[in-house]
Amino acid sequence: MARDRDVQAFHDRAQGYESGWRGTMHLDIATRTADVALAVDPAPRRILDVGYGTGMLLRILAQRLGPTAEETAQGRAGGTAEELVGIDAAAGMIDTARALADDPRLAFSTGVAEHLPYPDGSFDLVVSTTSFDHWHDQGAGLRECARVLTGGGHLVLTDLFSLWLVPTLVVRGRGRARTRHRATTLLEAAGFRTVTWQRLYQLIIATAVATTWPQSRRVRKVRPCSPAARTGSGPAAGPAPAACRRTRARSRPARSAVSVRS
Repeated sequence: MARDRDVQAFHDRAQGYESGWRGTMHLDIATRTADVALAVDPAPRRILDVGYGTGMLLRILAQRLGPTAEETAQGRAGGTAEELVGIDAAAGMIDTARALADDPRLAFSTGVAEHLPYPDGSFDLVVSTTSFDHWHDQGAGLRECARVLTGGGHLVLTDLFSLWLVPTLVVRGRGRARTRHRATTLLEAAGFRTVTWQRLYQLIIATAVATTWPQSRRVRKVRPCSPAARTGSGPAAGPAPAACRRTRARSRPARSAVSVRS
């Protein structure tokens, strides 16, 4: 029910989302997040924004990754980014985002972080600003972000992460990842290799940069064997028991490397 209230609130707020002091704050956060994203990946080709709102962050990234002056003069499509895609649960946001979009590479759709409608390894960079705290299942959403990223791809996650927010976890925010420690734990569990932190805005908004494992070291699954094959007996016996277990293309350390920078 709380999730439905959050979605409805953003739906109702869509048209005025970029106005007033809140609009100024959103622009500042989006601009700083873009700075962080392009510092870790200066030339991403495919970008996904989870919880895009009015598409502000994607518009900033599109502008910075736009065509060169020569490409523009020649009327050619260009720029290092080929597509910038956004997904948001609030239907009202999509109309506003599309109305404000000024680049043909921008595309917006309705959906949730827990079920991203994209194939594995679709994006080089995934970004999200002040949306994570509203995800119904934060762990599932992070696993989806890791899944749709290419090997060695980056997630840039900006939201409410501060020890000052610990009291809020007792009431409405119970179970939320509102501290760096909690969020790092979820990111590691989702399959990210490294997590670094930096303060972004005021005291309570920070950004995590999480990197996926290289493609050659990601987990590879094999088709499960029949019970008879696993025991090596019966008419279906064939492969040795060891061949029936899930194989891994990499040997993962017990804990990911974590760096925290304020």
